[in-house]
Amino acid sequence: MKFHWFLPTNGGDGRQVVSGGHGVEHGVAGRPASVPYLGQIARSAEQLGFEAALTPTGAWCEDAWLTTAMLAPLSERLKFLVAFRPGLTSPTLAAQMAATFQNLTGGRLLLNVVTGGESHEQRAYGDFLDKDERYERCGEFLSIVRRLWTGEEVTYAGKHLRVDQARLQQLPDPIPQIYFGGSSPAAGEVAAEHADVYLTWGEPPAAVAKKIAWIRELGEKQGRELTYGLRVHTISRDTSEEAWAEADRLLAGIAEEDIARVQEGLRRSESVGQQNMLALNNGSKDGLEIHPNLWAGVGLVRGGAGTALVGSHEEVADLVEEYHAVGIDELVLSAYPHLEGAYQFGEGVLPILEERGLWTNPAPVAARASVPFGSQKAAS
Repeated sequence: MKFHWFLPTNGGDGRQVVSGGHGVEHGVAGRPASVPYLGQIARSAEQLGFEAALTPTGAWCEDAWLTTAMLAPLSERLKFLVAFRPGLTSPTLAAQMAATFQNLTGGRLLLNVVTGGESHEQRAYGDFLDKDERYERCGEFLSIVRRLWTGEEVTYAGKHLRVDQARLQQLPDPIPQIYFGGSSPAAGEVAAEHADVYLTWGEPPAAVAKKIAWIRELGEKQGRELTYGLRVHTISRDTSEEAWAEADRLLAGIAEEDIARVQEGLRRSESVGQQNMLALNNGSKDGLEIHPNLWAGVGLVRGGAGTALVGSHEEVADLVEEYHAVGIDELVLSAYPHLEGAYQFGEGVLPILEERGLWTNPAPVAARASVPFGSQKAAS
């Protein structure tokens, strides 16, 4: 399995759940998205054995390309899972940007393609296509980009995009992997044809298994085999009691008026996945453990990923293994705060998964933590 962390480039980090996203204005956090702080998170994630760090996209956060370009020199091995929206730039320029990033960082780029689920935000960027048209354009975009990355000269005239004799002089080495999520029929078709890794949010394992089966069937029709990943938060502690006490503390910090405001905004989202997240919490602080050790409290005020793995390090490892059993091979994780959460999971859960043969630390031996989190040696 591979594990990735998250860079809160909206200034969305602190000791409470930070509201916003998916068309809803984000709340105030305690830690700004500065290069020194984001650099701390990136270096810590690298040292702990995380493969990459997801950097979000949208009007609510700093630009992902520029941010990760500034952070890349602060780390050595960590890859950057850069979220970007096709259609806001030309496919030829996007292919060139990705190739430049890949070549100048030594192959440390992964791409999270976000088609855009909120029409009003897309219009703010000058994009007036509806949702289904955006997915059509995304498919055309990725067709052009992938051909350019192989060195092909591309002349293409589609419904939405057109290029003439496009070609890259510098090719990416290796070609970046494409991560893609979406729960609508249109999203599934694009994922099956173009994605390397299909991402889904943290619904219960049975629901995730159903979604994987859907994409796998679509991929087989295209003659393609995908990898599957989960985007979810985590609250991992030495004991189950400590973890749930932390979940309760986070919940106590969420005001009822904020729940009402954010939920009203999120209900307007065109994203099928977002509506699935809302259905898991029902806008209420009650009944939020929707599956053993899976908590839907984050989604009360945060758009996008709205669930968290909660429990002792062993219990969280068990739930990770449960997801792995239904087909999940990669997890994109985050916590509040993101820096401390990386250590809780990296030193608490990852060594357990390594013992079980589910994960191998990609970090050089000299860069690893020498003592597992919570061990007797650490406490002495």
